[in-house]
Amino acid sequence: MKTLFLLSLLLPPCVLEPVQKAVGVPTFEDYRVTEQYSGKNARPVLGTRDEREFRTRLNEAAQEKVNFAGHYVLTAWGCGAQCLMGAVIDARRGKVYWLPSTICCWPLEVEKPLDFRIDSRLVILTGSRNEEGQGVYYYKFEANRFTLLQAVEKK
Repeated sequence: MKTLFLLSLLLPPCVLEPVQKAVGVPTFEDYRVTEQYSGKNARPVLGTRDEREFRTRLNEAAQEKVNFAGHYVLTAWGCGAQCLMGAVIDARRGKVYWLPSTICCWPLEVEKPLDFRIDSRLVILTGSRNEEGQGVYYYKFEANRFTLLQAVEKK
């Protein structure tokens, strides 16, 4: 797993995906979705204090095209030096779901510390979660929540 982590820092995703399959880490294909929402996006539902605090960013993101898991808009923004936080907005209903953690301190050669696809429920975080640990973290988004599938941590 340490080798996979090091490779993930050096190789582009198109080269890394076959390696991921070979060593048994989740791939985007493992969590493929077939639906593709193309209607008008709902306004975000801002029911919590955090949602209201970040209303400008969430309202802006809700106007973007669907980019995650068939009918969601995944958005992220800076929360400090080399730090990202974000949310997933259901384009059909406007419900907001927060990413499972902030992500920071990723190696400089990592182009996508937060990786996801429109046709998959998989999200890959690379770096430190909530400023702790260091690694590559694989989450699936299902039933409106993120579930950690696998963590490949740097020792």
